[in-house]
Amino acid sequence: MSFKALFTLTVLAASAFAAPSQKVTCSGGRTTSDASCCVWFDVLDDIQENLFDGAECGEEVHESLRLTFHDAIGFSPKLSRQGKFGGGGADGSLMAHTEIEAAFNANNGIDDIVEVQRPFAIKHKVSFGDFIQFAGAVGVSNCAGGPRLEFLAGRSNHSIASPDLLVPEPSDSVDAILARMGDAGFSPDEIVDLLASHSVAASDHIDESIPGTPFDSTPSAFDAQFFLEVLLKGTLAPGNGTHTGQALSPIPGEIRIQSDFLLARDSRTACRWQSFIANERLMVSRFEKAMSKLATLGQVRSRLTDCSDVIPVPQGRLTKPVTIPAGRSMADVEAACAATPFPALSADPGPVTTVPPV
Repeated sequence: MSFKALFTLTVLAASAFAAPSQKVTCSGGRTTSDASCCVWFDVLDDIQENLFDGAECGEEVHESLRLTFHDAIGFSPKLSRQGKFGGGGADGSLMAHTEIEAAFNANNGIDDIVEVQRPFAIKHKVSFGDFIQFAGAVGVSNCAGGPRLEFLAGRSNHSIASPDLLVPEPSDSVDAILARMGDAGFSPDEIVDLLASHSVAASDHIDESIPGTPFDSTPSAFDAQFFLEVLLKGTLAPGNGTHTGQALSPIPGEIRIQSDFLLARDSRTACRWQSFIANERLMVSRFEKAMSKLATLGQVRSRLTDCSDVIPVPQGRLTKPVTIPAGRSMADVEAACAATPFPALSADPGPVTTVPPV
């Protein structure tokens, strides 16, 4: 027998006797790769019905996704190197120590979603850190075009309150944002990747006269319309004038934050920003990767259990590509990437686009 034939037989034999991948059957006949993940199916059923109003992409989804970031970004190796406590990252400290962390200026209004979520975590006896990341992943899967985020479980329910000034604010300069996020381990490109979350975001507190004002014209779709609209020339304030951290908006009923405006036009981030406008699939895949990194800040991945198969496969589909909102044109685009030409886009017909409150 030739060596090649012997090698082939050996490979086939090894394949035949390899242990098949095991699946554990949980409630409702659903399966997962690890028995410890079964509890998350029960959490899933509960929050889809009672937190996300029957699996909708609404206000609670927006706020839950915001909470994943605000809890996790409390992580500073720089402070640790100085002999100070640098925060525990994605450890649930914002939910465990709400009376401290919700008082931070950058966390204004976040106590609302924390108080809504906490009873679910307690009811199902899961850690606050796990629940925050799970709820964010489940919620964004409800949005048309949404990602299917990784979910790792097993975070401790013991945490220390994060230090203040670790969450970037809308009024921060690009230099300040890049430095803070760089300290946490994120490159300028990855910062833009994370900002895909603003495609389903809304503001309650930048201008308190207009709570629930979205960041783009398609707030229930996880699409790249946000990346285009931030580059449109701003002409108006949707509420009671402009406020700290706010820039002029291009569309009635839409709010724009200053940090988004600046990052979209900065040479260090503009090309990554522009790259998503004509490639929403790329935007989603890069968001998924950046969120996996965010969700494990301060954690040891090898000590966590992969329960990603509990996260629903997003069912909603985007119905159209990115377009110029009606009433605007390519002349309103303030393109800032010198390396590549701006994509050619069609404009929506009809009267001037106006965005209703979320």
